[in-house]
Amino acid sequence: MLQRILAVFAGVIVAGLLAGCGLFSDKTDETKGWSAQKLYAEARAALDGRGFDKAVEYYQKLEGRYPYGRFAQQAQMELAYAYYKDKDPAGAVTAAERFIKNHPNHPNVDYLYYLKGLANFNDDLGIMGYISNQDMSERDPKAARDAFDAFKELAVKFPDSKYTPDAVARMNYLVNALAAHEVHVARYYVKRGAYVAAANRAQFSLKTYPQAPANEEGLSLLVKAYDALGMKDLRDDSERVLLKNFPNSKFLKGYTGPSTPWWQIWN
Repeated sequence: MLQRILAVFAGVIVAGLLAGCGLFSDKTDETKGWSAQKLYAEARAALDGRGFDKAVEYYQKLEGRYPYGRFAQQAQMELAYAYYKDKDPAGAVTAAERFIKNHPNHPNVDYLYYLKGLANFNDDLGIMGYISNQDMSERDPKAARDAFDAFKELAVKFPDSKYTPDAVARMNYLVNALAAHEVHVARYYVKRGAYVAAANRAQFSLKTYPQAPANEEGLSLLVKAYDALGMKDLRDDSERVLLKNFPNSKFLKGYTGPSTPWWQIWN
């Protein structure tokens, strides 16, 4: 009798464990049997209603079930946007790149280049950095470079696109962001006495981003580095360039702090 009770008890435990693993789950796919039109309509409704995660789910199912239907192209394009709005920049970039590769002559492909740039732009240069007063030049500049490349590709391939003016404005912003990153690294090296490394980073910024406002500080760091290295001629040359380009520079008056945060320059 005891053995039977134990067997029943064990069976109840096993059944409970299996149910917990979902093996006895009654959950069914609500989209089972939906047509391509139904899937697209529900995805679009979710997107318009700001249910971005649900929109992504429906668009993915539409792509998987009806990859060659008449809704496929639109779904692929809107999937990239849904990822972007769902704060999934990696998903947005992947979806945008896939659309560009599969539909290079689509009349709206310029938007996908723009969206790809936006996803990277907001990933590294988002509003949270502004709110927290964080100097974004201290972060890994990969996303900024990727954003710049995407916007540049848009501007070169589609100079008349309605998205190009904004892309160019963001490129100008990104140039100073990238220059500010190099200057931040140069400043770091100066503080630690690595003057050769500091001079190299400052020179790189000056040559690669010659018009960037961050180069005011870059030149001052170059002066400090050459001075510390005893390279008087190079130090004097750097100071002359600083005087010529920034005659009222605060760095000529002994200021040692960083220049204006680059996110405050782009207005």
